Amino acid sequence: MFETFFPSEWCESAYTVDYEGMYKKGYRNIIFDIDNTLVFHGAPQNERSLELLLKLKEMGYSILFLSNNKEPRVKSFADPVGAKYIYKAGKPGRKGYLKAVEVLGGTLSDTFFVGDQLFTDVWGAKRTGMYNILVKPLDKKEEIQIVLKRILEKIVLHFYKKSLGQSSFC
Repeated sequence: MFETFFPSEWCESAYTVDYEGMYKKGYRNIIFDIDNTLVFHGAPQNERSLELLLKLKEMGYSILFLSNNKEPRVKSFADPVGAKYIYKAGKPGRKGYLKAVEVLGGTLSDTFFVGDQLFTDVWGAKRTGMYNILVKPLDKKEEIQIVLKRILEKIVLHFYKKSLGQSSFC
């Protein structure tokens, strides 16, 4: 029943994902969420996120930010690293994800998504047929509508862990 929302993979953070391993598997494009995935909600680009993104570009990845935020917020992350972006993306709708793959010049099989929300980020990527990595949110302090979704996420993730027979993260 909950399998519809299960991520392809679940990691402690966007900073612990095995990007080298993903590259070896043939992935060349990464689509990122921003808030609570790379930085705290509403926070500006920081040294840690900038360092990660530049490292990924150096490895050969193309990067796109897919966000429901307004353009100035998303552009402020994309411009410093020469990445592409789509703002007001309408996640979890499939349209934004498919457009992202098109903008990157990739395919669903060489693109993966990294985000912190199960019912927007992961579900949208999964509905599109894209490999997806759920990461723990960086900040526990969130807007009320997200806090309510997190309660439901805990239930789904309980069954996800149970289906794997483990509770570890990558």
